[in-house]
Amino acid sequence: MAFAPVHCPTYHGVAVVKYGKTSDGTQRFRCQNVQCACATFMRDYSYQGLLPEVTHQIIEMSLNGRGIRDSARVLHLSPGTVLNEFKKSI
Repeated sequence: MAFAPVHCPTYHGVAVVKYGKTSDGTQRFRCQNVQCACATFMRDYSYQGLLPEVTHQIIEMSLNGRGIRDSARVLHLSPGTVLNEFKKSI
């Protein structure tokens, strides 16, 4: 059995502790660094719309003039998810 260290997606440190589970049983983690901005995170997201990289791509695409439907088609998400993530960033 091999153990892989869990890294914080924001701080990229390994000072991470388990922090409960989601409703579907996926393990949540929390970074112990006080300068880290993320509250909790998961190692593997089952829904790709929650990934920080996807949120960043949605914002970049909207700043470059892409529409909601076009962004949703390219990222394989629903237009509602793209619109909600865009509203959060405003």
